[in-house]
Amino acid sequence: MKIKMKSQLKYLLLFTLLTNNVIGQNLIYENPIIHQDFSDPDVIRVGDTYVMTASSFNHVPGLPILISKDLVNWKLNGYALNRLVPEDYYSNVRHGCGVWAPAIRFHQNEFYIYYPDPDFGIYLIKSKSTNGPWSKPILVLGGKGLIDPCPLWDNNGKAYLVHAYAGSRAGIKSLLSVKEMNADGSKIISEGKIVYDGHIEDPTVEGPKFYKYNGYYYIFAPAGGVSTGWQIVLRSKSVYGPYERKVVMSQGQSKINGPHQGAWIQTQSGENWFIHFQDKEVYGRVTHLQPMKWKDNWPVIGVDNDSDGSGEPVIKFTMPLSKIKSIENTFNNQVVIDDFKEAELNVNWQWQANPQDAWYFLKPNQLRLYARYFSDSLKNLYDVPNLLLQKFPAAQFEATTKLTFNPLVENEKCGLIVFGYNYSFIGLQKIGKQILVVNSTCKKASTSNSIDVKVYDTVRNNQPVYLRAKIVDEHTCKFSFSLDNKNYTELQEVFIPKQGKWVGAKFGIFANGEMKNNDCGFADFEWFNVKK
Repeated sequence: MKIKMKSQLKYLLLFTLLTNNVIGQNLIYENPIIHQDFSDPDVIRVGDTYVMTASSFNHVPGLPILISKDLVNWKLNGYALNRLVPEDYYSNVRHGCGVWAPAIRFHQNEFYIYYPDPDFGIYLIKSKSTNGPWSKPILVLGGKGLIDPCPLWDNNGKAYLVHAYAGSRAGIKSLLSVKEMNADGSKIISEGKIVYDGHIEDPTVEGPKFYKYNGYYYIFAPAGGVSTGWQIVLRSKSVYGPYERKVVMSQGQSKINGPHQGAWIQTQSGENWFIHFQDKEVYGRVTHLQPMKWKDNWPVIGVDNDSDGSGEPVIKFTMPLSKIKSIENTFNNQVVIDDFKEAELNVNWQWQANPQDAWYFLKPNQLRLYARYFSDSLKNLYDVPNLLLQKFPAAQFEATTKLTFNPLVENEKCGLIVFGYNYSFIGLQKIGKQILVVNSTCKKASTSNSIDVKVYDTVRNNQPVYLRAKIVDEHTCKFSFSLDNKNYTELQEVFIPKQGKWVGAKFGIFANGEMKNNDCGFADFEWFNVKK
């Protein structure tokens, strides 16, 4: 009888938790919720699922699609943009160009993503599912320096687009403009109007997100710079203003600099949250979740310790309420193994430019990278397009790969690389008739052609070699290699990684040639493991 009673009480308690929507009420999350470089995040909720996208710049595939059931645990589901356009232009590496801050919305049972290319204009892609297929990009508004678009479909059926300006292309910045679109959001149909000038109070205002709530039009936007700024909100009873302005979150006494651009999300239970990023230099722009509440028709983001209506970011907070069990959080897995068994490359991999099919061959249980030569003008690896890279996945981690090398031409090389404005790799290189284990480092790679190469061992053609890179902290990367995966030789030199243009440092694998020839060698990678 006691056993039966305990069982009944157990199920009654579980039923009460479910029906009162308090599962996870006492759980605490910690920022950043994603310690990876997902810059300029935008988030929506569709039913019980949250969907995020982010900037991807020149990396391909672009426009990552992340999904979550609780706003804390996220999974990279894939990408919305398989190739950058114009395709020929992005066959070469264009650091810091490509996809800047996007916006995602769910409209008429379709997902809409508006993204800017600062050199060409604002594009739209659509899909009925987060899994795709996604439509080809449509140019909604052409022009240089048009960035950070966000749509709004009003109650009267009219559609609008807010965007900012990139000073590097437009010759002016710190302005926000609203323009009317046609009903399906595929074309601008008005000249528009500048609705906010931030030159005095909010220099470099950008990244606007457009909402309508409780009779007001709201524009959420960061200002003051990526690593030193604050969050403002503008509100008006009219779509074209005039807009009132209020600072709703700043760094305050917290350790979270910026805090920069993000998105307001309302849960099914009516809670309000704000997702944004923090610039952590070599780690890139990591993702934070902040509580949010409404006070006098103004949002307050973070914690408002002095009750002035403006919050500051939290490090820890109570989880959002959710009836749904969290999806597997791949970002927190301790070991991520890629054994190249799938028919497509793992979602964590990105190229530096639009890929060609002759860059790689995905064999059963093996990835073959060809040591392609590209141009005499490429004096180092900084502008080589066929680097296959991933984002730094944590503050500390270790990456190990197993490969064999079959070089054909002098100076062909392959290996495990840590990449940014500085780069360094542990790998193999054909010099003369030998295949040598080398460590090659290039500092200030975007402007310098000075490469320091150190030789450590000799291996045979097709001999298995194990390469490892260990990120100890933001200033320390240690390389090592092994011929048996048991005894590793750690290099004495410590490499200091650097971020790239608008992105954090990356790491991954490559094969490359330096001489023009009618064929090339290749490297076969058997597996790639990341331990956090």
